[in-house]
Amino acid sequence: MTQHDDGIYDLCILGGGPGGFAGAMRAFDFGKRVCLVEGGEIGGAGVKWGALASKTLWELAKDYSTASKVDRGYRVAALSVSYAEVAATVEQAVKERQYQMLTQLESFSPQRWNGPGSITLMRGWATFNDGASVRVYQGQEHWQQVRARNFLIATGSRPRAYPGIQIDQQRIFDSNGIGSLKAFPKRLLIVGAGVVGCEYASIFAAFGQTQVHLVDHKERVIPYEDRDVSTFVEHSLRNAGVELHQQACLREVRHLADSVEVILDYPEGRSEVLQVDAVLVSVGRRPNLEYLNLTAAGVAVGQNGYLETGVDCCAARNIYACGDVTCHPNLVNIAEMEARLAVRDMFGQRVHPLNYQNMSAIMFFNPAIATVGLSEESCQKKGLAYRVAWLDNALVARAIAMRATRGFTKIVVSDDEEMKILGMRAAGPQVANSVMAIAHFMDHDKGAIDVLRSVYPHPTISEATQECLRLLLGKSVYKPYAFPQWVKVRRWKPNGGYAPL
Repeated sequence: MTQHDDGIYDLCILGGGPGGFAGAMRAFDFGKRVCLVEGGEIGGAGVKWGALASKTLWELAKDYSTASKVDRGYRVAALSVSYAEVAATVEQAVKERQYQMLTQLESFSPQRWNGPGSITLMRGWATFNDGASVRVYQGQEHWQQVRARNFLIATGSRPRAYPGIQIDQQRIFDSNGIGSLKAFPKRLLIVGAGVVGCEYASIFAAFGQTQVHLVDHKERVIPYEDRDVSTFVEHSLRNAGVELHQQACLREVRHLADSVEVILDYPEGRSEVLQVDAVLVSVGRRPNLEYLNLTAAGVAVGQNGYLETGVDCCAARNIYACGDVTCHPNLVNIAEMEARLAVRDMFGQRVHPLNYQNMSAIMFFNPAIATVGLSEESCQKKGLAYRVAWLDNALVARAIAMRATRGFTKIVVSDDEEMKILGMRAAGPQVANSVMAIAHFMDHDKGAIDVLRSVYPHPTISEATQECLRLLLGKSVYKPYAFPQWVKVRRWKPNGGYAPL
């Protein structure tokens, strides 16, 4: 066993995913000496298996689906697709991002950078000795000790196991291994109708090579969203050919010579047996904390298995945490923002607590769905009176031009004169841009009238936001009476329920 002591770093970051990388660069901004420890793939799940990889696959599936259409005045002759080549394209995108990150880390390494601060990338797996040092194992017989004044735990998460089902990444996959498929399976069973499960169902359905079965024990997909949003997603999946098995539980997987049999149990007492070529288990994620020896550092894990942090992202004294190891949504943008805030706090910079309520998110279905702020059901649970407007993309000029009218814009505002924006849900093309604009207004506590002071370009998807807000003010060019199937406006009060606006 050998030991190397490189002195005391200002910050040691455990994990080189998006959160760890963002934290390292922010500390470098302050002229600090940083050690970034990563034993696996640089970029972590956010790059290698999660956001970047899966969204690259989604983009390719969307392009293929568009090229397959025959209702736009053109037809593509001899269109074909190879999963191996698709996977290679995804890997190319992943490598581009990884080498961008590595280029920057090497540029500011102590060997190359002569200015204030530095970043040392150390390969290996860290475990705490105490609250001031970690051992970084680079093999069974070799480790390095790293001492630091501050630590940031950014070790991310991994797919959660399904009881009784062995993930072999041959026929039974999780989201980390689905890219290792050799070819499109003719039949794919996806277990879990959360965001990841629905995304992969949308992806494989869009390529048109696979019969997709989506199984979940709940009565609707994306159950934490409003029922109308869940219904929209269900219709989209069914229209794409996905077979939904709702309120069903996967009981058993039986391996056959060249396929697998799965047994589904339903609450009314019946069972169903299906034969498929592959199974994707997507039932959530769990934080990577087991091997950190957190007790030695005085860091407690909460009863829910996550680290509990304050508004400053501090877990205990000089030890901070960000991203999937905390009990906040497993999103790249949240990990990065928490890391940046943690670094500012540990080095005495003024911080403003993160507003998780106004963090926008995108669900990459077909079409994509964007969200920010409160949903209707959230408002009702809080007892908040509100007004809500829904505008179908069938009335949006840009969506009509794009031949992509499957979608909607839904905005919730307070039921008072200020009409403060409480939340937004939107589906269709380019919704990420629309929801981010609304998130900006929400962060500045603006109302519907404030947003409408801007002039919206035409034709754009952003005009859906404009007309939705005009509906709430009774000023839209589209009237619910004329288009009851595409335009909806109403209010909700705690003691009165729904009523027309």
